[in-house]
Amino acid sequence: MTDTSWMARVGARLVTNGYAILPIAPGTKKPGQFARAAWHDYPQWNRHATRATTEFEVATWSTWPGCGVGIVGGAVAALDIDITEDGELALRIERLARERLGDSPALRIGRAPKRLLVYRTTAPFAGIRRAPLEMLCLGQQFVAYADHPDTGQPYAWPDEGLADLDLESLPAIDATQAAAFIDEALALIPPEMRPKSLGAKAANGAAQPSMPSHSQAGTLAAVRSALAWLPNAELDYDSWMRIGMALKGALGEAGADLFADWSAQAAKDVPAITTKAWASFKPDRIGAGTIYHLAMERGWQPEPELRLDGSVGDDVEHPAAGLLCRLGVAAATPAAPAPSPAYSLVIPDGLVGDLTDYMLTTARRPQPLLALGASLCAIGALMGRQYRTQSNLRSNLYVVGIADSGSGKNHAREIINETFFEAGLAHYLGGNKIASGAGLLTALHRQPAILFQIDEFGMFLAAAADRKRSPRHITEILDNMTELFTSAGGIFLGAEYANRDGTNERRDIVQPCLCVYGTTTPLHFWGALQGANVVDGSLARFLILPSDEDYPDENIAVGIRQAPLALLQGLQSVAAGAGGVKGNLTGKTADQNTAVNPMIVPMTEEARARFQHLSLALTEELRAAAGTAFTAILARVGENALKLALIVAVGRDPSRPEIDITATDWAIGFVRHYAQRTMEAVERHVADTETEAHLKRLKEIIRAAGAKGITKSEITRASQWLKSRDRDEILLTLIESGDITTGMRDTGGRRAMVYRILTS
Repeated sequence: MTDTSWMARVGARLVTNGYAILPIAPGTKKPGQFARAAWHDYPQWNRHATRATTEFEVATWSTWPGCGVGIVGGAVAALDIDITEDGELALRIERLARERLGDSPALRIGRAPKRLLVYRTTAPFAGIRRAPLEMLCLGQQFVAYADHPDTGQPYAWPDEGLADLDLESLPAIDATQAAAFIDEALALIPPEMRPKSLGAKAANGAAQPSMPSHSQAGTLAAVRSALAWLPNAELDYDSWMRIGMALKGALGEAGADLFADWSAQAAKDVPAITTKAWASFKPDRIGAGTIYHLAMERGWQPEPELRLDGSVGDDVEHPAAGLLCRLGVAAATPAAPAPSPAYSLVIPDGLVGDLTDYMLTTARRPQPLLALGASLCAIGALMGRQYRTQSNLRSNLYVVGIADSGSGKNHAREIINETFFEAGLAHYLGGNKIASGAGLLTALHRQPAILFQIDEFGMFLAAAADRKRSPRHITEILDNMTELFTSAGGIFLGAEYANRDGTNERRDIVQPCLCVYGTTTPLHFWGALQGANVVDGSLARFLILPSDEDYPDENIAVGIRQAPLALLQGLQSVAAGAGGVKGNLTGKTADQNTAVNPMIVPMTEEARARFQHLSLALTEELRAAAGTAFTAILARVGENALKLALIVAVGRDPSRPEIDITATDWAIGFVRHYAQRTMEAVERHVADTETEAHLKRLKEIIRAAGAKGITKSEITRASQWLKSRDRDEILLTLIESGDITTGMRDTGGRRAMVYRILTS
């Protein structure tokens, strides 16, 4: 015997022959996994019953020491003759199986005289156990190649092993044939060799069919149907009591006659004792589930029209729908709701639309979403400290536009710089970079309503969010931004210093309006974030706007540009506020310490009702998302939507703004859509550990390949930052978790295995 495992020797051949296989832990009959230098249980092994085994899985399992090979039931069924006392009887039942089910060449011997015959199924069916016989099938497995845990010797295939037999060469059977054979064969087994208890466990590490969770109560029709599969042929006292208590738990007093009739099947039944026992039963947990489970072990399959759970009415989904689906039985299910219509970006009217349109008509590569985000931030800064909602929300916005390099994402920033200078509003512009937290506060102290436009925002965020490696003056930037966001309607109190010599005086800012518009690439932005940024709310304060088209058609006709006079005048009007101050003095009428009294922008009753409805909906979603990282994002949806509606309303009419239903619907739809996309992106990209980050990044590489899939060599070229072993472990993890699947495609004149994202 060499050190080469059974999996390494025969695994690939078995897959080629059409079998779904499993790794078996050495010295056991159970599926196992080898990790961290030790074997562990494989609790989710039955996922392999729904798909073919991949070459990659076989190659990985073949490196595991002592790995045996199991066969997954479903496409195959195995008759397990678990008889040790009478070798002749075991042979007799084997011969009967060959006569009734077909002369299978696949006979396996573990500990003689026990034996197992393998068949092909015409359709997968639930396994049937009538000890000491069992037909292993759907949801079960058996060991094919390994050393027997009792004898220490390899399992023997006296004729031909499955490694030498194509699946199609096995005799085919169906559920009806299997059940009929079990009934006939069971009659050959003397009563003393049959277990007297209903609690016998399945062999071979097999997973018995399980019922979905339901209440203790059952229905009379379902319980009667299941009980028919549990004949009382002189059962032991414990099994008799167990059935009685389960019947009373399932049906209450309505089950008394059913128990009496069932008990009377045994010759030793005494009706008076049965009645007395029934009166003494006080089950508090045992009930219908026990009856159903024991019956299913013996081959019972509930009819689709049977209602199993007695605690619910008739107008709910069939309680056994999941089970029946696995068993191939049709169950009535309600129609799926119609999909919601796809979101379509709409540019609002007024000054927001005018500024966005100017950006798009002058762009070499127009980016509508990014242009809109930049316009909202720019106008939000201009109207800062001038307008507020009835709930005292302000127009301070944090927006991040995400697009690939060379996609034209810088154009919007250039337009804002140019138009602000032409309109005499350059003092609203912060620098291109924020060097420190103190520098940010100094800029706001000088100009309390200000717009910062930051290129390579992902790189900036990576430094500002890294509290372990970045200096404090950098991490303070994100801390100050978080605090300033919530201080827009009040007073931001500056830091206190021990030495107050005039240069270190505390700097307070009345109603600061900080607007930030950043642009970045997807890789830099999502790579900079950690789960903590989602949970602590720093990410939730940003509107994340990912471009739908990284490289739009190029407009080669653009050239020298001149901002329309009406656009410049509109920007000046917003900066002046409802008071109407014009010209170069716009925005300079109040400094950082001057108390200001912004105009309250009214809201129509229809718009108010819409925001109230949004609040109720978000409350339910927050409750449903409790304990997840998404609550912080959901909690900001209503606030951000109201801010956008405010900006659009002021842009329409700076003198007499009003938040109406059109601005409300647009703002809610916009924020809702991009909040959902942000949560999806967090799920796909944001990681707390390096291992999790590598896994998500590799998954995105496979996702980008689309339906055609991606080969292993292509994955390697795209993920050269990974070590080969780490890459293989990640791929196996993604396959076993059901995130990706494998297939074959023609590549360069040959067939190659490819990996694809598993879509639901």
